[in-house]
Amino acid sequence: MGSYGAPAAEGGGRGRGGARYYPPLSALVVSAIAAFSAVIVLAVLHSVYDGAVSRTRTLLGHNLEPTPWHLFPHAKGRPPPRAALRCAPSFACLPPLSQPRPQPPPAAAAPPAGRKRRQCPAYFAAIRRDLAPWRQRDAGGGGGGVTRALLEAARRRASMRVTITGGGRRLHVDLYYACVQSRALFTGWSLLQLMRRYPGRVPDVDLMFDCMDRPAINRTEHAGGDPPPPLFRYCTTRDHFDIPFPDWSFWGWPETNIEPWNVEFKSIKVGAKATRWVDRVPTAYWKGNPDVASPLRVALLGCNDTNLWHAEIMRQNWTDEAKAGYQHSKLSTQCTHRYKIYAEGFAWSVSLKYILSCGSTALLIEPEYEDFFSRGLEPRVNHLPVSRQGMCESIRDAVEWGNGNPAEAERVGRRGQRLMQDLRMSAVYDYMLHLLTEYAALMDFRPAPPPEAQEACEGSVLCIADDKQRRFLEASRAEPAVDEPCVMPPE
Repeated sequence: MGSYGAPAAEGGGRGRGGARYYPPLSALVVSAIAAFSAVIVLAVLHSVYDGAVSRTRTLLGHNLEPTPWHLFPHAKGRPPPRAALRCAPSFACLPPLSQPRPQPPPAAAAPPAGRKRRQCPAYFAAIRRDLAPWRQRDAGGGGGGVTRALLEAARRRASMRVTITGGGRRLHVDLYYACVQSRALFTGWSLLQLMRRYPGRVPDVDLMFDCMDRPAINRTEHAGGDPPPPLFRYCTTRDHFDIPFPDWSFWGWPETNIEPWNVEFKSIKVGAKATRWVDRVPTAYWKGNPDVASPLRVALLGCNDTNLWHAEIMRQNWTDEAKAGYQHSKLSTQCTHRYKIYAEGFAWSVSLKYILSCGSTALLIEPEYEDFFSRGLEPRVNHLPVSRQGMCESIRDAVEWGNGNPAEAERVGRRGQRLMQDLRMSAVYDYMLHLLTEYAALMDFRPAPPPEAQEACEGSVLCIADDKQRRFLEASRAEPAVDEPCVMPPE
């Protein structure tokens, strides 16, 4: 039986008398510990560096970290922002005007004689209201407009800067911090698909975008008459100047297994047809996550009594649901009640469009936040309002009214579903096009990507997506428009 002090058969150092010996055990142990410690130190330093980089631009902001209710953390924490488009340099994003322009079908060449272009939904008029602060001029003709100074002022609250140039054919993104889940990825993709749907018609723009939930540009802080910093996000309120933009989930939400809107709506509508309104459970239904720093949803849990309040309130545990393969969260199977409740979460919720899609009578608990299409909601026309004060009683009263007036309650549900039927992806892209066109007209400088920005193209986005994300992205790929964009409502 050998020992570390015994002569070695081959190799090794020679001791006195020429005998070969292994190093002492203590020396090997010390060397191994030193090597292992060095690896650990390097890993920690790398992690600290990445963390510092990912937070550099947000130390002054209000939304440095992912929302506290975030159940789908990145595998290694928040990635540094530059990693989000790390594949972009390896893809040949073609220069301006050299990118082949897809040829539209012959039918798109010109509308038939006498055929009127379709009108945009009435809520498109909100675009002008959202951009009104930058149209205003003082008596001397100054003020107003989107200036470089205002754009830079918006940077403090932004997660990324988006620049479209080259006649609407090149997209550059300068990321300031990593967004929650895959929001930045899908938002960038949405702009690429807009450029694909309307090649050469998307205006050159330079804008700041924030991917977190709550608005940040408070009206009270900009009440002196000077234009506020222009900041795009997914929602706003009547007390904020943030500019609403279609949220990422229209192109899919992989983390919750919700398909792109053009697929998900069809699935929900098929599920809704399985049970007539009159044959559905005559109570109100809500299923969602109450653990999102939302006092409203916490209070809603107290209404879970079908006898007293005519309401069934279900908690959605996304962690368990993900482990079970999302078998119990399919939206197409949740159209079994006559009434469906919409309750805001940390801010607005993407669930609104799925609730309205069922054809059930939607009960909206006094929304505080607005997304781009919710301005088309009309109380007692396409939904029933529910008061926050005495919420359980208000739900009960709405259900009792609907069950006492089933024909009218069913019509309210159908009109809500029709609002979503009209919210086709063509309408989403038209809204994006009109919004960016109106915004571009207010800019007083020529858009140009900053040196730090990275160019994004479809190839670079698909490169960094995982298998599931890539499936959703490809399923939401747009095709060149056959018709002209809708016509904006008159001012």
